Amino acid sequence: MLSFNLHHKLFPIKKNVADSAALLVRLHKVQPFHGPTLIETTKNRTLVKFCSLVNVELSGAPPKLGNKKPKFSEKLAKNKSYTISYLINSCGLSPEAAIAASEKVCFENSEKPNFVLDLLEKNGFSKTQIATVVRKRPLILVAKETTLLPKFKFFQSIGMSKDFLAAIVTRDPSVLTRSLENHIIPNYNFLKSVLLTDERVAASMKRSSWVFVEDVGKSITPNVTVLREMKVPESCIRLLLTHFPETLMLKCDEFRVSVSRVSEMGFDPAKSGFVLALHAVSGAGNRMIWARCYEDYSKWGWSKDDIYMAFRKHPHCMIISQKKIHDTMDFLVNKMGLNSKIIAKTPTILLFSLEKRIIPRCSVVKLLSLRGLINKDFKLNTVLLPPEKCFLEKYVVKYEKEVPQLHDLYKGKIGIEDL
Repeated sequence: MLSFNLHHKLFPIKKNVADSAALLVRLHKVQPFHGPTLIETTKNRTLVKFCSLVNVELSGAPPKLGNKKPKFSEKLAKNKSYTISYLINSCGLSPEAAIAASEKVCFENSEKPNFVLDLLEKNGFSKTQIATVVRKRPLILVAKETTLLPKFKFFQSIGMSKDFLAAIVTRDPSVLTRSLENHIIPNYNFLKSVLLTDERVAASMKRSSWVFVEDVGKSITPNVTVLREMKVPESCIRLLLTHFPETLMLKCDEFRVSVSRVSEMGFDPAKSGFVLALHAVSGAGNRMIWARCYEDYSKWGWSKDDIYMAFRKHPHCMIISQKKIHDTMDFLVNKMGLNSKIIAKTPTILLFSLEKRIIPRCSVVKLLSLRGLINKDFKLNTVLLPPEKCFLEKYVVKYEKEVPQLHDLYKGKIGIEDL
């Protein structure tokens, strides 16, 4: 009979390996576990190999007596192969995506997956959207009918169209993983109490699906309370929650810091600019963009006072892209010959489309000024701020007899150099 030595004592290795393992545990407090590797919890390293053998038997690993696999392994391999095939052929996943998804979901027949795919198709999901949802959330294929169907019915009952919901779920399938009774409906009730209409609730969800994923009682609710304590009008709170809900989903302590910063910059809580500025300085991403915009405007000759003046006039001028700032400033300063500081007084124009609004209108007034039909020192806000109808009447229709090509110039069919 084989034996082993432990602290100078000879112990026989029993035929029943499990009994030997139990003996080891009692004698040396060895903690075998059912896993692929052995974590040594004893000081006696001489026991590692033996305990590994014991652990293998205790974990159910097959003895190396032949190449024949046990039945459960064969079944597992068969189910995984079936799952991968289904994910490729029925869900539209690539082989690589199907293999990755099979690590999270496995099934032996198509009953549940077929129901889920049918449900998604009936609710307006395209094949591409279905593939995206399954790739992001493979477990949805084994969801119960009683779990999924009521959620679709609920969202549709509050006015969300199939196409709208399909787009939201495709972007974030976790919307369908939350409890309807304990999470989705309570979140909706709170959102509706603040936003008042289902249209605004849908708009908020479109902006950030997390308004139905997160627990609003722990995120949005306390931050709304902070704004109400500061006497921010409900209309401004609705503006923030409808269009920038991510701002209200910050941790309350971080949210209070942003509120204090905006207050220190001189924004009035009673005006909409306060919540717009709050959005512009909230979150690490927006703060980084704000700092980058500050540098960009400085390069165009704006002083600190100019930048803060522009920010107070239109907070979102501090969260636009570097390319947008460069292209707009380059056109207005270098091509139109304007002083860059004039733009700081009307920062709203920085958010207008360069191709669709700024270039067409400025081209018209530049030509009119070159022909001596209008004053060369025109005010930028009178040109770019009015609605299109007003601009056309004032600058195109009024002078089309003197300059018949104005309309073509405005539409971009010709350039000033062609006249």
